[in-house]
Amino acid sequence: MPLAVGIVGLPNVGKSTLFNALSDAGAEAANFPFCTIEPNVGIVPVPDPRLDALVKTIDPKSVVPTTVEFVDIAGLVKGASQGEGLGNKFLSNIRNVDAILHVVRCFDDDNVVHVHGQVDPVGDAETIDTELLLRDIQSVEQRLERAKKFSKSGDAKEKKALAVCERVLASLSDGVPVRALTLSSDDREVLDPMCLLTHKPVLYAANVAEDEAGVGLDHPAVAKLADRAAREGAQVVVVSAAIEAEIAALDPAERADFLAGLGASEAGLDRLIRAAYTLLDLITFFTAGPKEVRAWTVRRGAKAPQAAGKIHSDFERGFIRAEVIEWDTLVELGSEAAARTKGKLRVEGKEYVVVDGDVMHFRFNV
Repeated sequence: MPLAVGIVGLPNVGKSTLFNALSDAGAEAANFPFCTIEPNVGIVPVPDPRLDALVKTIDPKSVVPTTVEFVDIAGLVKGASQGEGLGNKFLSNIRNVDAILHVVRCFDDDNVVHVHGQVDPVGDAETIDTELLLRDIQSVEQRLERAKKFSKSGDAKEKKALAVCERVLASLSDGVPVRALTLSSDDREVLDPMCLLTHKPVLYAANVAEDEAGVGLDHPAVAKLADRAAREGAQVVVVSAAIEAEIAALDPAERADFLAGLGASEAGLDRLIRAAYTLLDLITFFTAGPKEVRAWTVRRGAKAPQAAGKIHSDFERGFIRAEVIEWDTLVELGSEAAARTKGKLRVEGKEYVVVDGDVMHFRFNV
């Protein structure tokens, strides 16, 4: 099952428009707050030129890209941590995703109501971050009280939890998100069950006007957001949700001409999807043959047996070895047979760490 990225932001910043462009799932987009109440979910293929190159080289019968799940979550307002707006529902839904795509409005349009009456990218971002921090403070305080109660009996696990919660609570109270802290494995053992909202990695989508599609981080409103994001080690991707929705509605053959007219080599959504994929700390390996070329997802640092297990549990259980070729080498030489003849196909064992872009063939016995 794909890992999930939750699309969040204030009401009327373009979340559902962007989601529609991403997933073509038909989520409602309208000019009033809380248009999205129940979260919409879309499974989105990850654009990958390496997959395209392998397909062109091998000409398989079928092609399967890797995917990311995007979840369009209800807009959040100030006071959500206290239940304002759809706060409780919002915060419950975001707790279930693996990473956050924070859409921030960077365009002026008198026809689209802004919940605060003016466009302020940094202020908007801070509104949501504050609500996430406040909810995390509540969660940690609850866990802290439990740890205090049970550590009195000498429970070593609860004593450890007490120390961790006190430290994290102090940081949250100073406005420092959990993702900015250096955490040990013991810390994670205490914090992971809480699914803290500020522990999740964040990517910012700066949503600009249609006539500003293609602008960079030097755009006045975007630059302010980018400066703030840089201080927390986050990335900003500039998109025009309205333009991306138009591109997504075109036939594939028409998209290249449309993009050329904008002076762009690729859709902003492609950059956004890849950035979200990277945010989840994921890499791709490939299996390639005449029947199928397929992209598979693993966490960065995964070893060969774990990669094999993505294909089938028997592959991991009975793993013997992996035959590995770099994707660009396979494309250059034209076939696995040629790579083998040239000595470019390596045999790797159980301790091999998968490299992004590996083409792998597994040997197993069960």
